[in-house]
Amino acid sequence: MIMSPVTGTKRPMSTLNPAPTSGTKRPVSALNGGTTPVKGSPGGGRDQTEVPQKDTSPKRACRLSPAKFPENKPKYVSELAIAVVCSSNQNRSMEAHNLLKKRGFNVESYGTGSCVKLPGPSIDKPNVYSFDVPYEEQFRDLKRKDTSFYTQNGLLNMLDRNRRIKTRPEKFQECEKEFDIIVTCQERVFDQVIEYLTNNGNTTNKMTHVINVEIRDNHEDATLGAFVIYELIRAICGSQDHEAEIEEILEKLEAKKNQKFIYSPAFY
Repeated sequence: MIMSPVTGTKRPMSTLNPAPTSGTKRPVSALNGGTTPVKGSPGGGRDQTEVPQKDTSPKRACRLSPAKFPENKPKYVSELAIAVVCSSNQNRSMEAHNLLKKRGFNVESYGTGSCVKLPGPSIDKPNVYSFDVPYEEQFRDLKRKDTSFYTQNGLLNMLDRNRRIKTRPEKFQECEKEFDIIVTCQERVFDQVIEYLTNNGNTTNKMTHVINVEIRDNHEDATLGAFVIYELIRAICGSQDHEAEIEEILEKLEAKKNQKFIYSPAFY
C-alpha cells in the first residue's frame, strides 16, 4: 500500500369444550381409568359423547393489519457514505456505482475532468459533452450519429445503464456532500481529489479516506475493477473500527489481489 416467527393465538377453553347443560352427563374422568364417575355427575353410567353447543356469540370481523416495520430499520447495509470517482463519470465509476448500489451501499459517483469525453470514430475525434448534458441526451446523440458503431463498441449499452442509475454525470469538485470513503479509479484522479480537498477543506474537519484502485478505462477492466472496489468496501464497512483498521485491510487485499493501492487520509 502506498501512503499519500409469528405465534398463533389459542381459542378460549370455553369455546373448544362448552360447559355441560342441565340433564347431560359429565364425562368419566380419564385420571381414574374410566371406572369412577366424575364428581357432580348423576350416577356412574356409561360415558356419553357431548355435542358442542352452537356458538351464537357475535363474530368479529378479521382484518389484516398492514405490515409494520421498525422505524429505525437501516436503509443501507452500512452507515458509511461512499464516493467512486473517475474522470468522466461514465465507465469505471458508474460500473462500481451500479454494483455497490445493488449490494445496498450508500454510494454516489463523480468525475474530475473538465468535460465528459467518449470515444468517437477516431482517436482525434472524441464525443465531448459538458457535465450538464444528461445521459439520455448523450445516448440519443450517439444513436443518431451511428447506431451500429456505438452499439458494437459498447457505448450505447453503457449510457443505457447510466441513465437508469441517475440523470447525468456529476463533477466531484462541484459536490457539496461529504463522504467517509472516496475511491478513485486512476492515480491522476486521486491527485485531483486530494488537491481539491486540500485547497477547499478544513471547514468541518471531517476525516475522509481516499483510496486509489487503478483501473484501465475499458468495459472489461471496469467490470473487474468494480468487484475489487466492492470487496474493498465490504471489508471496510464490515470492520469494527474502519479508521483504525483501514491500513491493515488494504494490505491484506493488496496481497490477495496482487495489486497496489494508493491511500491517503484527508479532511473536509
